Amino acid sequence: MARDVSDATPIESRDELVAWVEAGEKPKAQWRIGTEHEKIPFYRADQSPVPYAGDHGVQALLAGLMRETDWEPITDGGNLIGLFEGEGGGAISLEPGGQFELSGGLVSDVHETQAELDAHLEALQRVAEPLGIGFLDLAMSPLWTRADTPVMPKSRYRIMMGYMPKVGTLGLDMMLRSSTVQVNLDYASEADMVKKLRVSLALQPICTALFANSPFTEGRPNGFLSMRSQIWTDTDPHRTGMMPCAFEDGFGYERYVDWVMDVPMYFVMRDGIYHDVAGESFRDLMEGKLPQLPGVRASRSDWANHVSTVFPEVRLKRFLEMRGADAGPRGHLVAMPAFWTGLLYDHGALDAAWDLVKGWSADERQALRDAVPREGLCARIGGHSVHEIARETLRIAREGLEARAIIDRLGRDETRFLDPLEQIVATGTNRAQALLALYHGRWEGSVLPAFEECAF
Repeated sequence: MARDVSDATPIESRDELVAWVEAGEKPKAQWRIGTEHEKIPFYRADQSPVPYAGDHGVQALLAGLMRETDWEPITDGGNLIGLFEGEGGGAISLEPGGQFELSGGLVSDVHETQAELDAHLEALQRVAEPLGIGFLDLAMSPLWTRADTPVMPKSRYRIMMGYMPKVGTLGLDMMLRSSTVQVNLDYASEADMVKKLRVSLALQPICTALFANSPFTEGRPNGFLSMRSQIWTDTDPHRTGMMPCAFEDGFGYERYVDWVMDVPMYFVMRDGIYHDVAGESFRDLMEGKLPQLPGVRASRSDWANHVSTVFPEVRLKRFLEMRGADAGPRGHLVAMPAFWTGLLYDHGALDAAWDLVKGWSADERQALRDAVPREGLCARIGGHSVHEIARETLRIAREGLEARAIIDRLGRDETRFLDPLEQIVATGTNRAQALLALYHGRWEGSVLPAFEECAF
């Protein structure tokens, strides 16, 4: 998230929170695609991490990109910590360990997503190259320890880093050493939201297996294909996971709001200052009963900011955010939004995807989620391997994109962006497996070649 929201309008009731989510509804003609991706910066000269400060640090990188793009600055405590393009446009933000994130603008199709990505990477290269900075296209920093990893000067991160070790053992790894690619997609109604949420939650482990790209930690294989995904299983059980309540009868906006209200808070922001209320209840904030801020009541910005700190496999804000994929190379960063757009933005494809997953039980979905980070395409559910399900899911996504029939200037439709996934399904080998083969082969047991071969 590039910026925390600032809107002091008081919240008087739970119904207003429900209405806030409901306000995300859009007719199909207004559905858009918003892609976010993170990448880990490093110094090309010695494969070391890039600190915030200094003439060749992350701050200098942001300042150079601001000059290159004319985007506006985002600051926190006087520190430049991001950039934004303008209303409806893109933004740049920093994750806690310096992961450089593009939160893309709202675009109509995947062709525009690719154009946006290309423009961003070209501008970034013009700025980063003179600074000696490259970017890993891996979803886990392969070499550095937590202690090696710099921490960016964002106020919310100080609060989160203090709280994470109280609720899980891997939350700091999530913050400092992982990177992801996500896509945000729209819904037309409550029923449409529920169906899309259920389909995408059930299929998120399939996505994780296809995009697995984080097999190394601290210079050696970590035992997983997607360590990034595994990290989320021991980050904070109150705000992560497969949301089994989404599959219960009667689930909708109200039940989701109740779930989010029961997730402990991190912070409350007033007058640009972040107040640490980690572990406290949003319900108490609505009633003015927070011990740290007695009498202070919830505002719309408090709710929007709190929603941004829940991390289920699919997150509902005023759109649906797919959260199961590892970050990866350029082709993967576009394949991911193409995959979900094909599945969710065509009614026939959505129906077919629901038929594929509707028989899975909550226990089966959870078991699949638990198995995929280590087993990838070999994990199983309902008597089928993830590899088999991925092949069928990809077929449905392709048909969904074909039905959209959105053509670029060369006469190509959006299905071409699925090609990297078609290759994975054809070979049965995802990128993590390919990298492990390199590690045990040509790389001769070293991750250092990744800084040349897995970099932008």
